[in-house]
Amino acid sequence: MYQDFKYAISDGICAGLNPVSTELFAKFCPRFVDGTFVTIELLLLSSALGFLLAVIWVLARLSGWAVFSVPANIFVYCFRGTPLLVQLWIVYFGVGSLGEEGLGALWVFFKNPWAVGLLILTLNTSAYVCEILRGGVANVDRGQMEAAMSIGMSWLNAMRRIMLPQALRIAWPAYGNELVLLMKGSALISTITVLDLMGQTRTVFARNFDLTSYAYAAVLYLILASLITLFVAGVQKHFSKTRVVK
Repeated sequence: MYQDFKYAISDGICAGLNPVSTELFAKFCPRFVDGTFVTIELLLLSSALGFLLAVIWVLARLSGWAVFSVPANIFVYCFRGTPLLVQLWIVYFGVGSLGEEGLGALWVFFKNPWAVGLLILTLNTSAYVCEILRGGVANVDRGQMEAAMSIGMSWLNAMRRIMLPQALRIAWPAYGNELVLLMKGSALISTITVLDLMGQTRTVFARNFDLTSYAYAAVLYLILASLITLFVAGVQKHFSKTRVVK
């Protein structure tokens, strides 16, 4: 049903754009729109899952327990220090090369390029968001943590209810930049055969060898970036209003 819903929206968008579209865009409009939908799906899912995972990494790194902080630090260091493309290829082409015999039940996951792409995007963005949130926590007055614990609040509750909400407010502009970078980085998913916006654009170009195909993709990416920027600005405005009320 979801696929039928997407196709209906795609057909409606293309029907509305056809009168003002060039011949090339009108011919391949469904591919561009379908690819944009895939990019949006990956962006929404990876950003949401990555944020939740980043909170876990932050708590682990700031816990003071080496059994938690050391693995978290290693994870963040590795994923921030290596290119997204390398991470994708290691998992999809490297781990995936083990095949069904080597991976067993996990082969169902690793043979699916969309699932692998979502996994790597999620892990990659979680490492960057973890560092962003850690910087936000560092800029919150430590006296608030001490005050919370002095009245009997546990460290975890103090982080969840006092420190992290304030850290998110401080780090929100940087987090907005990470969302835009994540959206642009998602174009690399096309290298593992996912037909996102860039994947569909490469297919269109292979059929006509017209570089205008990439110009259309650039415009669509700019639209997505603009929507992200508007979302981030709207949330930032809400944060500013709540500060005034307090």
